[in-house]
Amino acid sequence: MLKEPHWEVIVIGGGPAGMMAAGRAAERGKRVLLLEKNPELGEKLKISGGGRCNITNAEDDIHLMLKQYGKASSALYSIFSQFGVADTFSFFENLNLPLIVEERKRAFPHTQRALDVFRALQYYMGRGGVMVLAGTKVSRILGEDKHIVAVVAGEVTYTADSYIVATGGLSHPETGSTGDGFRWLQSLGHAIAPPTATIVPLTSKERWSHALSGMTLANCKITFFVGGIKKISKKGDILFTHFGLSGPLILNAAGAVGDLLHEGMVTARIDAYPNLDNGALEETIIKVFDANKNKMIKNIITLIVPPGLHRAFGELLPTIHADTKVHSITKEQRKLLVQTLKALPLTITGLLGFDKAVVVDGGVSLTEVDTKTMRSKLFGNLFIIGDVLHINRPSGGFSLQLCWTTGFVAGSHA
Repeated sequence: MLKEPHWEVIVIGGGPAGMMAAGRAAERGKRVLLLEKNPELGEKLKISGGGRCNITNAEDDIHLMLKQYGKASSALYSIFSQFGVADTFSFFENLNLPLIVEERKRAFPHTQRALDVFRALQYYMGRGGVMVLAGTKVSRILGEDKHIVAVVAGEVTYTADSYIVATGGLSHPETGSTGDGFRWLQSLGHAIAPPTATIVPLTSKERWSHALSGMTLANCKITFFVGGIKKISKKGDILFTHFGLSGPLILNAAGAVGDLLHEGMVTARIDAYPNLDNGALEETIIKVFDANKNKMIKNIITLIVPPGLHRAFGELLPTIHADTKVHSITKEQRKLLVQTLKALPLTITGLLGFDKAVVVDGGVSLTEVDTKTMRSKLFGNLFIIGDVLHINRPSGGFSLQLCWTTGFVAGSHA
């Protein structure tokens, strides 16, 4: 067994949290080694936000910000006071990467390129002299008497004064997030909450929804039912896919919908016009019909339904033939059209797996971590950060902010 020179700080995992932690520790003058099993750092970061990277959420009220982290919120005040949203803006601006804020307060790099976020962090680490060993797969973390003594990768042992675990969770395992950190920490005595895909697309049964793949239904409302009883209602944009539903509204509802699936069959109804009641929508349709009496319904349907939805017209309304002249459509058929647009029917069959998840929860409970420093309560020189922690959060920049915050704090105290 070969033994490398001793380091002051070893960071395991070269994702956003690990890169931030390594850069911050090096900024303090520490000799830092970062170990990453992939050939390159930041594989998940480079594809985040569809390649644009939703760096943070620009919510400036810390109470509203931390409320997004559910049960963990009360434990996060200390670390967010050390490095919060405003600090994230300043951090990247000082690295010549200013941010812009879009709808729902989502913040992105002004270049709209996740690769530029990665390069900024790479520069930050390089400036402090972080030693990076990519393609180095850690197999074990060795602990004795409440103290971590070494990490093992292949035939090599690495030692340090402090160790930071930043190996991520289980979302997008193709980028290297395969739960390694969970296994190591569990072997050391940490309790690990089982991971579940919480921010993930939904699968649906109906072919009409699959036929709309790639279409976004904007400003709609979806209501989920179990056994015909209303359970959840959400408003926003829905992206149809070849397997079901996605988009921010769906992703952020997925965890709750997953719970409903344990209760029984889950159905849903999408209201394409939530700001109009049935009567007002019917009046709108009558005006379109009156102006196009002698045309076939297939030629004017785009004037009635949201963009793209006409592609599902045949399956949703089989009793109205596409070649029917508008003046031949009965009152009953018109009302059926209204009712359908106000309650597009779906059967939810499940959630996609870890490979499609934006966020996967599970990991080390904050009760086992000193949330002022991110230090393990079981091992005095071990720090746990990022997606290794069991913290629920929605999409919209909250996950990466957690990486910046926990990474910076651990890097400040290791």
